[in-house]
Amino acid sequence: MKKLTLMVAFSMLLQLAFAGGLLTNYNQSAQYIRMLSRNAALEIDAVFYNPAGLVKMEDGWHFAFYSQTIFQTRDIDTQFPTLNSGHYEGETTIPVFPDVYAVYKKNNWAYSLGIGPVGGGGTAKFPSGIPTLEIPFSLIPGQLAALGQIDPSLAVTGYDLDMSLEASSTFWGIQLGASYAVNDQFSFYGGLRLMPSTNKYDGAIRNIQLQAGGQMVNAATWLTGASGQVDGLAGQASAGAEIMYGTANTMQPVIDAGYGTATLADLEAGGVIDAATRAQVEGGLQLIGLPQEQIDAMNVLQVQGTYSAAGDELTATSTLLSGTAQTLAGTASQLGDKEVKTKQKGMGFTPIIGFNYSPNDDWTLALKYEFETKLTLENETDVDDMGLFPDGAESSNDIPAILAAGVGYRGLDWLEAQVSFNMYFDKGVDYGNNIRYATLGQQVHRDIESNYTELSLGLQFNVSDNFAFSVGGMRSENGVSPEYQSDFSYSNSSYTLGGGIMWKITDKLTFDAGIINTFYEDDTVTFTHAGIGSYDETYAKTTISMAAGISYSIF
Repeated sequence: MKKLTLMVAFSMLLQLAFAGGLLTNYNQSAQYIRMLSRNAALEIDAVFYNPAGLVKMEDGWHFAFYSQTIFQTRDIDTQFPTLNSGHYEGETTIPVFPDVYAVYKKNNWAYSLGIGPVGGGGTAKFPSGIPTLEIPFSLIPGQLAALGQIDPSLAVTGYDLDMSLEASSTFWGIQLGASYAVNDQFSFYGGLRLMPSTNKYDGAIRNIQLQAGGQMVNAATWLTGASGQVDGLAGQASAGAEIMYGTANTMQPVIDAGYGTATLADLEAGGVIDAATRAQVEGGLQLIGLPQEQIDAMNVLQVQGTYSAAGDELTATSTLLSGTAQTLAGTASQLGDKEVKTKQKGMGFTPIIGFNYSPNDDWTLALKYEFETKLTLENETDVDDMGLFPDGAESSNDIPAILAAGVGYRGLDWLEAQVSFNMYFDKGVDYGNNIRYATLGQQVHRDIESNYTELSLGLQFNVSDNFAFSVGGMRSENGVSPEYQSDFSYSNSSYTLGGGIMWKITDKLTFDAGIINTFYEDDTVTFTHAGIGSYDETYAKTTISMAAGISYSIF
């Protein structure tokens, strides 16, 4: 049997992007949650969404703190036939998802700081594991089917195990930059985001059991016992072969004496052998499975050939059983409890440039480009029973470049409207091979067919000078190929709806709150497994996020 893997490329479970591309969190303010379109923002969350537009703020200091509470579920339904259950659930709960912004604006310059989790930010829990990790165990009863033919007491009819996976990730973004207004219409931004990143993995497979003899038994213990039992049968077969070869050898002197064509009855009648010897030889032939009528008609050459063939067969059986015993012992050594506990750390850097054009007070056009983030993570491993995370080893976790564009309209006292478009350049990032295929010994690259895109519209209705409510909608297209998808990591295109309020408590203090619900499209992928054939696997998600926060200005 192939070595059973525990958490190959476990880091894929940490792709917890919520509002954003495959790896990026774009939900970075309460205003975003209530509008879903902020690329033309001119308020303090423009630090993230439209930093070139910060020069439109009033001179002075501006601060903001926002936090979100996020709930995400993942549902995987597989038709793989040997699993006990084809349904798996994972969940991520993030009680606090903070963003902090600070801006100092003076004349034509604005200096800004932003801190928030631009990737990850939560813990993914899979209390029952995922299909890729359970499938090898589900195949064990079928792989041991031949044992029941060797000895009915060795028949294996089922399996069970306790599996839990937990992965947490936080890629912090610490963004520093400066904005400069060339004139009242044009402004530019240049900045750098530092990305200290940490992944943590904690998982275990325990209490692996097999159903044998009508009851569940410890797999490693039972296989060790079965190995000994089969090895004993191999020894018996080897001893039987020796007896067969020995009997065949006793025929050779008789043949050399010229009696090769004589029957056993002829030999006894001629006094060549006695009745006891004849009975012993015939008894052995009967044990081999020959009827008495056939035995009576056989000559000595045929008797010798039958015993030799039986010896060969028993030798082959002994060799096969001995190999089976060794395989069972080796498999037993793999089925003990396994645990992985490690973390990965690294630092990435993201250059950012921005442009803002405001032809008048009514319209804003904005562009922002975030360069690709080169990120290398190094393992700090405490426990690694499977040898998957060698201490000190490094792995790449690059973040794709992003182009963000926005158009804002503020020409009516009662209405503000924004349209935003994001493109994540996923085609420029190597996402490696698909783990599901890797477990089958195949190398299938996780291709990207087109870059991930988002198009959103946000509307804010100003009920009064100090109160407004807003709504927003967004369409996200993931652009991944079927070869990208697996239970370790998958992406679904989606629609998102959001809404919320803005309350200007004073001229300097503002409260924002909102909620979004993302409706993902289920995605079904077909896999092919040798010996099983084709089967479908369906991936689903749900995400709800609630946000609130305050901003404060010192003029």
